[in-house]
Amino acid sequence: MDSNSTLYRSLYRIRKFEETVLENFPRGIFFGTTHTYLGQEADAVGVLTPIQENDIVFSNHRCHGHFLAYGGDPHALFAELTGRATGVCGGRGGSQHLHWRNFYSNGILGGIVPIATGMALAEKHKKSGAVTIAFIGDGTLGEGVIYEAFNMSSLWKAPILYVLENNHIAQTTGIELSLAGDISARFSAFGIPSHQLDTSDILKILPVTTELLSAVRREISPYALILNTHRFGPHSKGDDTRDPQLVDLLRQAYDPIQIHG
Repeated sequence: MDSNSTLYRSLYRIRKFEETVLENFPRGIFFGTTHTYLGQEADAVGVLTPIQENDIVFSNHRCHGHFLAYGGDPHALFAELTGRATGVCGGRGGSQHLHWRNFYSNGILGGIVPIATGMALAEKHKKSGAVTIAFIGDGTLGEGVIYEAFNMSSLWKAPILYVLENNHIAQTTGIELSLAGDISARFSAFGIPSHQLDTSDILKILPVTTELLSAVRREISPYALILNTHRFGPHSKGDDTRDPQLVDLLRQAYDPIQIHG
């Protein structure tokens, strides 16, 4: 297991990158929009630190933190955002659509879930031993295709870990206005075991993820990890509609970088 200092360097790398993106966005140097990962850094680092080299990662529109935690180069990512040929995808993918090694991201909400599930099944048939990790958010629970994928992954025993980052707000709509029922019940309905964490502490997320990845690999079967987290930045760019005092309170209570003082 990585030392605490290494883990916190990873958290800070993501934080500094995202702050730099927001600071520079008004300059007009980026192509398209961008969605930052401020406040959720411990999720990405906690989930992706224990993965193996041949494991596959699928991310979404809020992918910078996942990409950097996976081991991606921040300079190449910044170049990608500015449309340069030295970017991760030669400047063609922009902020949301990345591919590097076994890392994939796509901005279509929920669109990665059936693809990730299919790739997990392909790796199972190849007997590669690889686990697929798919990051989704609470907003994705409104997309019907994910439930088809959950059903197939459970029925056919896909070696996949669904990581649901519940930051309690989908774009500008609070979860209390958009989601009925219990999140974990959505997985249990398909026979997928889930574990839920209410913390932004990297030292609590990492051991749970390590065990879940081992379970997926050992049982060749899907699992889910629900991470109740908080987004400090706007949905995209500078369009945050929340009360600034609320955001300040979230930072004081849940900042993963400051949590151990």
